[in-house]
Amino acid sequence: MTALIHHFDNVVDADSPLDIAPVGGRIGAEIRGIRLGGDLDEETVTAIRAALVRHKVIFFRDQTHLDDEAHEAFAARLGEPLAHPTVPVAEGSRFLLELNSKEGEAASAWHTDITFLPAYPSASVLRAIVIPPAGGDTLWANGATAYADLPPPLKALVERLRAIHTNAYDYAASRPEASADQVRRHREIFASTVYETEHPVAHIHPETQERVLLLGNFVKSFVGFNRDDFARLFSLLQDHITRPENTVRWRWTPGDVAIWDNRATQHRAIADFGRQRRLLRRATIAGSVPVGVDGNRSRVVKPEPEPLVAG
Repeated sequence: MTALIHHFDNVVDADSPLDIAPVGGRIGAEIRGIRLGGDLDEETVTAIRAALVRHKVIFFRDQTHLDDEAHEAFAARLGEPLAHPTVPVAEGSRFLLELNSKEGEAASAWHTDITFLPAYPSASVLRAIVIPPAGGDTLWANGATAYADLPPPLKALVERLRAIHTNAYDYAASRPEASADQVRRHREIFASTVYETEHPVAHIHPETQERVLLLGNFVKSFVGFNRDDFARLFSLLQDHITRPENTVRWRWTPGDVAIWDNRATQHRAIADFGRQRRLLRRATIAGSVPVGVDGNRSRVVKPEPEPLVAG
């Protein structure tokens, strides 16, 4: 008799050819015995893609052979690479984003990558280069189990709810410890062009058909809500996503690679490493425009779409 698998169980697919060890009860798995690179055979790449969708974030140790070129070549096997729309690429690379700590600075607020674009990335591939002896871990949270955990009245609400995501969020408010120079750099680089997109708060994952909560630090408002009601409801829903049982924590060592399904997760770095150096580089893979549980797609708010001109 086949045992039933609970919706929340982060279990290995018995048919996978990979050596997979789950890390958290609901999210995350380590894959062992694979040497990542652009020369991986198609069967292995297909199995990695399947493990990614199943476990939401997957980890590979001992990938110290990867340089920028090999990192980019491997990422391109997973889909179409996507450069960040405002931050310049890392020196010498084609599309990698460099995450280089400056005085303990890290992406320490919960977020999903680049959701201020309508077709935000489907996945990210992050490679650790320099890691502090202690601190600097990263957390991921599962937006699908968070949705499934909601009581029915909250599900009914979020299935009609729309959120405005932007890269011009209040950086100083989200990071009160930030220096004036850090706030200025954020405004001049990260928010050099302002993007806003209206996304469904609950969307349908295009591969698994799971219902997933889409929130994070780039959300600035809910359509039809005043500021105070938005803040209370956002906090309630965000807390559901980041409950400890929905998360996994990874302790980096140099050469580690993490790949996450950006359509189903949020993540954040833990900025507890002071002035120690922390250097990682990230590739992102292009995604598609989300479709809400109500069947409505995301839409661009800023920059305003070009008007149609009759031919």
